[in-house]
Amino acid sequence: MAQNKGAENGGFRFTRTGSMGRQGLPKIQTHHEATSEVCHDDSGTPVKAKTIDELHSLQKKKSSQPTTPINGTQGAFAAISEEDRQKQQLQSISASLASLTRETGPKVVKGDPASKSEGQKATHVEHHLYDASLFGVSDSALKFTHILYNLSPAELYEQAIKYEKGSFITATGALATLSGAKTGRSPRDKRVVKDEETENELWWGKGSPNIEMDEHTFLVNRERAVDYLNSLDKVYVNDQFLNWDPEHRIKVRIVSARAYHSLFMHNMCIRPTAEELLEFGTPDFTIYNAGQFPCNRYTHYMTSSTSVDLNLSRREMVILGTQYAGEMKKGLFSVMHYLMPKLQILSLHSGCNMGKDGDVALFFGLSGTGKTTLSTDHNRYLIGDDEHCWSNNGVSNIEGGCYAKCIDLSKDKEPDIWNAIKFGTVVENIVFDEHTREVDYSEKSVTENTRAAYPIEYIPNAKIPCVGPHPKNVILLACDAFGVLPPVSKLSLAQTMYHFISGYTALVAGTEDGIKEPQATFSACFGAAFIMMHPTRYAAMLSEKMQKHGATGWLVNTGWSAGRYGTGNRIKLAYTRKIIDAIHSGTLLNASYTKTEVFGLEIPTEIEGVPSEILDPINTVSSLFFFFFLLLSFLFYCCFSFLFGI
Repeated sequence: MAQNKGAENGGFRFTRTGSMGRQGLPKIQTHHEATSEVCHDDSGTPVKAKTIDELHSLQKKKSSQPTTPINGTQGAFAAISEEDRQKQQLQSISASLASLTRETGPKVVKGDPASKSEGQKATHVEHHLYDASLFGVSDSALKFTHILYNLSPAELYEQAIKYEKGSFITATGALATLSGAKTGRSPRDKRVVKDEETENELWWGKGSPNIEMDEHTFLVNRERAVDYLNSLDKVYVNDQFLNWDPEHRIKVRIVSARAYHSLFMHNMCIRPTAEELLEFGTPDFTIYNAGQFPCNRYTHYMTSSTSVDLNLSRREMVILGTQYAGEMKKGLFSVMHYLMPKLQILSLHSGCNMGKDGDVALFFGLSGTGKTTLSTDHNRYLIGDDEHCWSNNGVSNIEGGCYAKCIDLSKDKEPDIWNAIKFGTVVENIVFDEHTREVDYSEKSVTENTRAAYPIEYIPNAKIPCVGPHPKNVILLACDAFGVLPPVSKLSLAQTMYHFISGYTALVAGTEDGIKEPQATFSACFGAAFIMMHPTRYAAMLSEKMQKHGATGWLVNTGWSAGRYGTGNRIKLAYTRKIIDAIHSGTLLNASYTKTEVFGLEIPTEIEGVPSEILDPINTVSSLFFFFFLLLSFLFYCCFSFLFGI
């Protein structure tokens, strides 16, 4: 039968035969002809995996970042195998989680219990530390506690999104979380162990923030927290540092039940380098955060289901009944207020920044007074926004991150903080659009105390390492709810000590549990809730350092003008920034001043960019009211002078 020549394509020839196929169509035959060309598959080489689990395992390569601290007595280059490092890490963490009624800690393994790979199962069995016979019939003998150690932000995001209800990724990449029923600190539930070491060193009694508890009660709460943590399938462990001054650095370990808490502390504490982590060793202080579990109300000294307990002798902190992450941050700050003065180092509740010429300014103030906002200045280097030390070496930041208020945050007013809210940042209790995930910073549905916790490196002009020379200016911030303090006053050394010890301000809504509107308060050292020793101890150290290094004191009101809260107006942030700029530049130091008749405050007559009529409160409020305020202040000053000898 004759064949018709057909089309050719590559090495194939198509011909049409005379025979008929189905439905009367001609049959088509293909003939492969030898050719040097090859028909290539451009899809690539098949993956080297036989199962989907194997494919997933190929997605991750082994990290070069060390995850295991070794004994601090061994150098970074000590000959030690990775297996021994793993064992030492687990032994250290198990010791931290040990019940005081048993000689050994729980059985701990490294890794996420959700992992199903056989290799990880083998590792878990290989690295268990204790035989079940040591625990008798305890349930702790029947399970492992999985340790998620120093996870990266990306890993913690995965944990939070998967396991913690209320965790979302915002439009800018931040992790949105909820802190539960508590959206602020609970200072009335904070307890400090009174023992032989602390009885004569700490400030006790009326006016003191230190509410005592005994050693036995602390151990009861510690046992409750440790048992709760050990009952979980997994816990998060962070090994980090406090204080950027390497001579006075503190090693801290945080054991928590939530990825939110682990990421928060990852941001707020100083993150160790690979080499530093290898030599971490035994921590100087340990936090047990069992905030999802309440304390026993029938336990002695307990007044609610919440308890935040410090034992300075044991170097431990226990958290029960509150998931507000700020308790960990401020608890460690209290610890530094105890440890640093014993080394003749002044611990400060302050922000700190530095000009291009090396001039350092301290910003003292309570939450809501503007420490974070004013110390975060794109024209100056940020050393830190909240907690510092002043030693013979200069100033150093205690923390590795910033904890900024988010209520009414705007890009125009606070661009650095706005831009810092991105991947890796924790935003607490904020409200966002359910579709776009855009955050509404004006929304107060959950709380007014919305917060963002981010690493200090997220501020473009952060000074790393976060240390600086001795301060030139000491700025005391007060949020005056009555509208009678001037926007700025230059202080003598004696006035600086008085205002430092008295710490007048107004508690702003949301900074503490139950606060709905500003309330006038006097908080010693602008941080009475955190100091451990008598206020005069810190004031004497501040006075000595200011005299020695020639620092100038300033009182800046970031509160209300032309009337009290509800009738007057809050001083514009733009005006306050102009005042701060004049302090930094030195122009305000040489300005013309008037002095108030009663209290002797020195008020500048003119500041560039600030309306002159608001500089002196007598121009905007009732003269009679202003006189009585100054009279009361004078009497208050006399009382402090008599009590504290200033």
